[in-house]
Amino acid sequence: MNFVNRNGHLHFRKRVPRRFASIEPREYVWISLHTDLEEVARRKAGAVWEEMLEAWEAKLHGDTEDHEQRLAAARHLAGIRGYRYLPSSQVAKLPADEFYSRVRASMRKDGTIDPREADALLGAVPKPTLTLSQCLKEFWKLAHDRTIGKSEDQIRRWRNPRIKAINNLIGVIGDQEIGAITADDMLDFREWWMDRIRTEGLTPNSANKDIIHIGNVLRTVNKMKRLNLNLPLSDLAIKEGEKKTRPAFSVEWIRDKLLAPGALDGLNAEARAILLGMINTGYRPSEGAALTSAQIKLGHAVPHISIEPVGRQLKSQYARRKIPLLGVSLEAFMQFPDGFPRYRDSAALSATVNKFLRTHGLLETPAHSMYSLRHSWEDRMLSAAIDERIRRDCLGHRLSRERYGQGATLEMMRDQFKPIAL
Repeated sequence: MNFVNRNGHLHFRKRVPRRFASIEPREYVWISLHTDLEEVARRKAGAVWEEMLEAWEAKLHGDTEDHEQRLAAARHLAGIRGYRYLPSSQVAKLPADEFYSRVRASMRKDGTIDPREADALLGAVPKPTLTLSQCLKEFWKLAHDRTIGKSEDQIRRWRNPRIKAINNLIGVIGDQEIGAITADDMLDFREWWMDRIRTEGLTPNSANKDIIHIGNVLRTVNKMKRLNLNLPLSDLAIKEGEKKTRPAFSVEWIRDKLLAPGALDGLNAEARAILLGMINTGYRPSEGAALTSAQIKLGHAVPHISIEPVGRQLKSQYARRKIPLLGVSLEAFMQFPDGFPRYRDSAALSATVNKFLRTHGLLETPAHSMYSLRHSWEDRMLSAAIDERIRRDCLGHRLSRERYGQGATLEMMRDQFKPIAL
């Protein structure tokens, strides 16, 4: 490599690779090695050239309309230049000496600003403009970790309320850019819900779920894409009245109506077995439907089911548990030792069972549903003075105090549940 001494420093001349022509107007560059010793210059030349190539690569990747790629390239180039990437609003607040150092480093020799250097050193990468619908698309990618371990049906049930909420907001204020949404827009949305509550008999809970899902989507995108927007999402919740509790089936109703000979004959066999299995276990319908042969332990000294995150997420860490099988619940699982493939990945179970119960007069009141069997099981455990730890462990609920030890054995639970099993 030949060097030329210019003003006491050795330089070398290199042709700019053609692939960088769009971001480097020079055909050749003279590169100073900041030394007058040829031995030192030879050691430095390769590293200096590699650094220049890396900077050009960063600029080339930043020569795009894709915001994420342009921002990543700007961060990379800033690091190469020895600076930390900062958005323009923060660059403007830097001490004067660092601010002007960044400005000078962004300038070409002819005094003009290099746009890619400005992106990197002056934080000139513009914030992306995202409409509400685009924001939702970005949210699925940014929140991908929240679906890990969920079944297809769980993912569907997780996505749908957020889709509904964003579509409701678009229906009221239009598909606006999220940075342009005002407090008045959100108050208009709240008032739209208030009108529906007054005229359609809907509950504040429905409105508040929409508001929560909208906040979740917009705040996630705002944070993860570093938009630094001041979103008007506070103080929008609608006051709810006394929360209605789901009623429990009485023991008499279960025994005399649900378990009456032939009462459930018109219900398909798998749905009927899941329903019967729920009577003496109190599991959630989705938990029963998801059970596989590996989790149905009929050959154990104490026949039981093991609720585990197999192919799906559990509702919480407390939902992992074992429940002994007794009475009609044991009989139901003996008919389906391999589980219920028809409903394992389907959301139709509750709708199917509830429609059957309603049509055949098997709901104790209009407020009852299949889920009321879970409440009934808790009431029966309570009436039998079963310890709170056992009740909460059986239902998969959090304990209000520190959880010590392993809890009740299957034998202990079986013996305590036997007098209340139907």
